[in-house]
Order: sequence, then C-alpha cells, then structure tokens
Amino acid sequence: MAKGNAETSTKRIAKARFADLPPPARHAVTIACLHTAESNIAVYEAAAKALGLPDGTLRHHVRADLLLAAEKVGRLTEEISAETAALLWHLAEDADAVVLNCSTLGPAVSKVAAGAGAPIIRADATLAEQAVKAGGKVIVLCTVETTIIPTTALFEAAAKATGAEIEVRLVLGAWTHFRAGNLAAYLSCIADAVKVAHGEGAVTIAFAQASMTDAADLLSEEVERPMTGPATALAAAIAKIATACSL
Repeated sequence: MAKGNAETSTKRIAKARFADLPPPARHAVTIACLHTAESNIAVYEAAAKALGLPDGTLRHHVRADLLLAAEKVGRLTEEISAETAALLWHLAEDADAVVLNCSTLGPAVSKVAAGAGAPIIRADATLAEQAVKAGGKVIVLCTVETTIIPTTALFEAAAKATGAEIEVRLVLGAWTHFRAGNLAAYLSCIADAVKVAHGEGAVTIAFAQASMTDAADLLSEEVERPMTGPATALAAAIAKIATACSL
C-alpha cells in the first residue's frame, strides 16, 4: 500500500474506533504513553520523576490485548499493526508527544510517524540508538519471543553507525512467570541473565522491554547496569517537544 493511502486508512480507522472517547485533561506538556502491561505505568512514572518531569506529564493508555493477539499468532500481523497505528494517531491528536512502549508493536510507528499530530517515539528505537554508541559487544535481553525479530532488526540497523556487535537473547522462562503474575521470579530470571552477559564482557547490556527495568535493583554494584527504554524514550520525547516549540 502506498504511504499516502496507508496514512489515509489510519486516519479513517482512528476516527471510527476512537471518536467517542472523551478528550483527556491537558497539562503544560503532555506525553501519551501506550503500554501493553499495566505494571509498566509505575516504571514510566519513576523514569519521569528521575528526569524531573512534573506530576501529570504522562498520560497512560494500556492495550494488553494487542500484545496478547501478537503472542497468539507468534508475530505482529498487518491487522494488529494497523490497530496500533490507528491508536497512536488518535493519541497524537491530543498530546505533545507519544511514546510506544512495546517492542513487539514497534514497527507500527512507521505507518503514522510522518503525518501524526505530534512526534511518536518508539521506546526501543531510542534505546537502540543509545546502546550502540560505545560500539563493541551489545547484548540485548528480551523476555517475549515476538519481540526478537523486530528488536534484532532495530538494533542491527542502529549498529551500522558505530560498528557495534549485536546479540539479542531471550531470557528463557521469564515471560511465563510474568504471565502468571510472579513478578519476583520474572525479575530474578532477568537479573541472572544480566550477570551472565556481564561475565562475558559485554560493553553494553540493554533491556528490550520496560517490564524488565526493576531487575536492575537485584544486581550488585559490580555488575554492569543495563540500559532501559523508559528514561531514553521520555528524554527523546522531551527533546522532540522542545524542538517543535522552538520552530
């Protein structure tokens, strides 16, 4: 489908699906965050606080069904991508920036980024850009199988600028714990994987998913702190907003 036709289709879907939703209250700056897990709201709020953003800056929207649908078929389908793109378009109509916080759904951003009413940030894309800057061996840990292909493509593309060596690893068994609601076991699995990666001499370790962020709290001071998406994504959103305001 041509880009113009795809954009028109996205607008039409957005209007049809989200026209009845009431407009949210606006603050001085609003960043809309699209999540696929409720627990990631706290992770993003903590990142916003660390960056010094005022309370109420973030507006959260959770669509767990989109990731569940992708997991069910084992990939991001065109239908799921179109639904995600339409939602991103809708959120951009009443926000200063939008952050998509799901690496599985990430490719949907390309459908709407150019024509949306506000900048749309792929959290995994900003993470990839930062993670490869130092070059060398970059180990990217993920816990959901459906994110392996898009995450690998994204990090390898970013690595072309620095010559970084990319390895994307699935933390086996971790997602089963997450789906069962056992967050402690989930984070413990991830922390163990970080220790292994650190022992192999990785220059940079990155968490592909925001849900993994708190595993860093289980690491000793001697272990390399992984890079995480929430802080880099919010920083990128603020930079985009600042640029738009200066134009």
